[in-house]
Amino acid sequence: MSIATIEKMPTALSGDARAGKYLTFVLGREEFAIRVIKVREIMKIQDITAVPQTPGYVKGVINLRGKVIPVVDLRLKFGLAELEYTPRTCIIVVQMQGEGVTVQTGLVVDEVSEVLSLAANEIENTPDFGEGAGAAYLLGMAKVKGKVKILLDIDQVLNSQELGGVDALIRK
Repeated sequence: MSIATIEKMPTALSGDARAGKYLTFVLGREEFAIRVIKVREIMKIQDITAVPQTPGYVKGVINLRGKVIPVVDLRLKFGLAELEYTPRTCIIVVQMQGEGVTVQTGLVVDEVSEVLSLAANEIENTPDFGEGAGAAYLLGMAKVKGKVKILLDIDQVLNSQELGGVDALIRK
């Protein structure tokens, strides 16, 4: 069976609901990926309006065609060092779903790489990192051309409480 045939098959038939198209991006030296279906758009970094008394990883808000969108720096959310933005830094606008809350959120990443179609046999379960290691936001690990890409469940990157807080931020 060809790759093209597998890509056209419903994911339920492929044996792994994680198979499909992913947008890959870079944070530091690591490559991450999120489902393309969650991505609304990719834009160059722009002026972000800071909002007082928000967590450090919430950079503020932007105006996206008349709609106020909160912006989260994924480097800071994942505990990486803050870096000065470069011409390759961009914002990925995603649709995040929490418990009863749907929020469009901008994610600041170092750079966007490519869109990949991942088959079930290219995805492995997330290793057990031990007790206390919060890996609920990890869908798995993809093996592509000898490299590992970390698959994120973007709906879990911000927990329901954080997502509700971000939603409240833009509704004020």
